[in-house]
Amino acid sequence: MSDRDGIFVGDDPFVIAQRWLEEAVKTEVNDPNAIALSTVDQDGLPNVRMVLLKDILSDGFVFYTNYQSMKANELDLSGKVAFVMHWKSLRRQIRVRGLVTRFDGPEADAYYASRSLKSRLGAWASAQSRPLASRGALMAEVAKVTATHGTNPKRPPFWGGYKIEPVEIEFWADGAFRLHDRFRWTRAEVTGNWDIQRLNP
Repeated sequence: MSDRDGIFVGDDPFVIAQRWLEEAVKTEVNDPNAIALSTVDQDGLPNVRMVLLKDILSDGFVFYTNYQSMKANELDLSGKVAFVMHWKSLRRQIRVRGLVTRFDGPEADAYYASRSLKSRLGAWASAQSRPLASRGALMAEVAKVTATHGTNPKRPPFWGGYKIEPVEIEFWADGAFRLHDRFRWTRAEVTGNWDIQRLNP
C-alpha cells in the first residue's frame, strides 16, 4: 500500500515500524525508542510505564526488564500487552496490542553483554519495583554485587526480554486541520494474515 508522501509504503507493518523508528532516531531529542507499555493487574486495573524498545523483529517487538518486577508479574499473569510509541518531532505514533512471552535465550544474553558494566551490575543490584530503604542501601548493594560478579557479570536469571507478537498495529500521522492519517493492521491470531484498513481521524 502507499499513501501520503510514501510514509505508509508497504504491506509489512514491522518494516514500516522499523523505518519510522530509524527516521525518529534522526529527529527525536531523547530516547526515540521509548514506548508507553500498558499491562493489567490481577484485578484488571491498568498500569502504564515507559520502557525502551530494543528490537523490531520480523514478527514482533522486544524489550528487556527484571522478571521479578511488577510489570513482569502482570505480563506473565495475563500474557497480553499494549504499547504506544509517539514521536513529537515527526508527529507520528504507533499503537500495538498483542500477546507477550519471555524472550530469554541467546539474544537476551547478547543484549545484556552489550550494556555498559554499570548497567549490568545495576541489573543484579536492583530488586525492581520492591521497597527500598534508601539510595545508600542501593549503592551498597551495587558495591556488593560488583565484588561478587566482577567486571564481566553474566546475565541474571531474573532479568531478560519479552517479545510482543501483535494482533493489532495502528499507524497514525498528523494531518492538516486534524484530519490525521490512520491505518490499522489486524489479524485474528499472531500467525494469521493481516487485514489493513484506513480509519477516520
